Amino acid sequence: MSYDPTRHLLLTPEDADAPARVVRLRELGLGDVPVPEFDDFARELARITGAPYAMVNFIDEHRQYFAGLYTPAADQAVQLGPSPAAAQPGREMARDHGYCPHVVVRRKALVLEDVCDYPRFAGNPVVDEIGIRSYMGAPLIDHTGMALGTVCVVDQEPRPWGRQGLETIKSMAAKLVEQIHRREHGS
Repeated sequence: MSYDPTRHLLLTPEDADAPARVVRLRELGLGDVPVPEFDDFARELARITGAPYAMVNFIDEHRQYFAGLYTPAADQAVQLGPSPAAAQPGREMARDHGYCPHVVVRRKALVLEDVCDYPRFAGNPVVDEIGIRSYMGAPLIDHTGMALGTVCVVDQEPRPWGRQGLETIKSMAAKLVEQIHRREHGS
């Protein structure tokens, strides 16, 4: 085994569950189209946290898809990275951008009050390309035990999310998992 001094700086974590996650998302009919209820959920998440941007994010092997999205000007799509022509603008982002892939792989909430305080995260492309300075996200772990994606909020200013923010994002993730479960069972 050789020593790699840059290993701790890996920006995008390896995700062994991605193929199984894709199968589960297809079963649920999620991850490829906007879901109006998830847009409503993102709007409520932004309101509760006071964040200007909120997302319901599903992650596959290559990309992240925001099935729920709230931006300060709801009629103005936020550009979160290059999107293929078929994708709705602002709804798709490369898997190596942002912090949600870390949340899904770790299966734990992540609060970054100022991403620049964390060398591992400060080098993420969203910092320079979009100006993201703070992030808070929690995994969406369904009843099968699969981490499907995340709910998250971001800001272009540092934010003191604190313990209350952590508890809020975790409880909102649990609330959305229940909503997904109800969708799956048609209730």
